[in-house]
Amino acid sequence: MKNKLPRITLQTKLLLAFIATTIIILLVNVYMYYNINQMITKLDEIYLSNVSLNELTDSLREVQSSMTDYMNMKTTDAMEEYYRAEQEFYNRINKLNDVTTNNRLQRMEKNIRNLSESYLDMTSQTIDAKRGRNVEKYSIRYKKATELYEYICTYIYGLNNEQLSENVGSYKTMSLALKYTEYVSLSILLLIALCNIVIITIITKSITKPIRKLAETANQVAEGNLEVQLVEVQTHDEIAVVGKAFNKMVLSLKEYIDQIKNSMENERQMKERELMMETHLKDAQLRYLQAQINPHFLFNTLNAGAQLAMMEEADRTYEYVQNVADFFRYNVRKNNETVTLEEEIESVDNYIYILNVRFSGDICYEKRIKEEMKEQLSRIQIPSMILQPLVENSVNYGIRNIDWQGLIALSVYEKNGYVCISVKDNGIGISEDMICKIMNSQLKESDVSKDSNGVGLNNVISRLRLFFNEEEVFEILSDGENQGTEVIIRIPIN
Repeated sequence: MKNKLPRITLQTKLLLAFIATTIIILLVNVYMYYNINQMITKLDEIYLSNVSLNELTDSLREVQSSMTDYMNMKTTDAMEEYYRAEQEFYNRINKLNDVTTNNRLQRMEKNIRNLSESYLDMTSQTIDAKRGRNVEKYSIRYKKATELYEYICTYIYGLNNEQLSENVGSYKTMSLALKYTEYVSLSILLLIALCNIVIITIITKSITKPIRKLAETANQVAEGNLEVQLVEVQTHDEIAVVGKAFNKMVLSLKEYIDQIKNSMENERQMKERELMMETHLKDAQLRYLQAQINPHFLFNTLNAGAQLAMMEEADRTYEYVQNVADFFRYNVRKNNETVTLEEEIESVDNYIYILNVRFSGDICYEKRIKEEMKEQLSRIQIPSMILQPLVENSVNYGIRNIDWQGLIALSVYEKNGYVCISVKDNGIGISEDMICKIMNSQLKESDVSKDSNGVGLNNVISRLRLFFNEEEVFEILSDGENQGTEVIIRIPIN
C-alpha cells in the first residue's frame, strides 16, 4: 500500500519559493552594508572636525544668547540657561588642542581655546555685574564679551573653511569608491529580483485562481451588492478558510451595518444634547456674571447731581443729568446683551464726563483711535459693561490720589490678527503679585474698593473668556511703582 503524500500548504509553497532568494538577498545586503558602513565611517572621520567646530559654534551662540536674555529679563530661568550653556561650551573647548605645535590648524585650535576661555571669563563677569546692578560695569563687560564672541565666531569660521578644503580631496576619493559599490550592489539586486519574479510567476499560478474569484466577489460586496453568490470552497488549504470566513461575513454584514447605523444615530443624538447643555450652561454663566451690578455707584452719582444742582445754574446741571441718564440707560438696556464696541466706548465717554463733574475735572481722558479703525467699531461685538469697569479701576486704584495730572488713554488698534483695546493710566501702577491674583481670580473682598460698581476685573475677565472662548483674551501690564497700568483686551478679528 502506497503512503499518502503530505499536503503542501500555501505557507510551505511560499517558503520554498522565497527561501533561496531571501538567503541570497541577505548575503548581498550584508556585503553592501559592510562596505558602505566602512566607507561612511571613513567619511564621518573626514568631516568629524568640521562637525565638531559647527557644534562648538552652536554652543558659543547659546552662551551669547542666554547671557543676552539674562541682561534683558534678569530671571532665574535665564540665569540657569546661561550656566547650562556655559558648562556645555566649557566642556567643548576643553577638547580643543592646547599644545604648542608647528601644525597650523592645531595652532588655530589652541588660539580658539585661549580666546574662548577669555570670553567665558568676561561673560561671567558680565553676569555678576548684572546681578549686582552695576550698570556701568555690566554694560562695558557685555560689550567686550560681544566683541570676543564675534571674533571667536570669525576665527572658528576660518578654521572650519581650511579644514573643509583639506578634506575635499579625501572626500572625492571616498565618494567615487562609494558610487562604484552602489553600482555593483544595484546590479546584483536587479539580477536577483528578475529571478525572483520568474519563480513567483510559476508558483502563484496554482494559487491565484481561487483568490481571483474571491476578490471579484469581494468587489461586488464593496460596491454594495450583498446578494452575491457565495464562494465555492473546493480546496483544503488556507484559501478554503478564507472563503468560509468570507461567506460568513457576507451573511452577517447587513446585520452589522444596521447595528452601526443605530449606534451612530444614538451617538449623534447624545452629542446634540451635550452641545445644547453646554450652550445653555455658558449662556447661564454669562447672564449670571452680567447681573452683578452694584447700585452703589448710582447713588453716589445721583447725590453728586443733586449737590451740583444746588451750587450752579440749570445748564450744567442739565448736561450732567443728561450724561448720567444716558450712562444708566445704556447699563439697564444692555445689561443682558452683547453690544458694539462703538456703543461701549460712548458709554465710557459718558462715564468720564460724570467722573470729571464729581472730581472737579481732575481726570484727563484721551481717545486714540485711527480713522480706519473707527469704521470697524460698529461691527465688533463684545459683552456689555466691559470697558467701564476698567476705566473705573484706573480711577480708583491708579490716579485718584496721585500728586500729578491724572491721564486715562483709550486706544483701539489691530495687531497680529487681533483687535486690541487698551485702557492705560499714568497712575501708581500695580504689583506683579496683584496682577497674578487678578488673572487667577484670587482677589478677596478686602482688595476691592468700596467705591467699585461691583463689576470687577474677575467679572470682566470671566465674561470675555466665555464670550470669545479664549484664555489669552485679557492682559495687565505695569512697569512698576508710579509707572502707570495698561489693560489690553484682544478680540480675534475672525
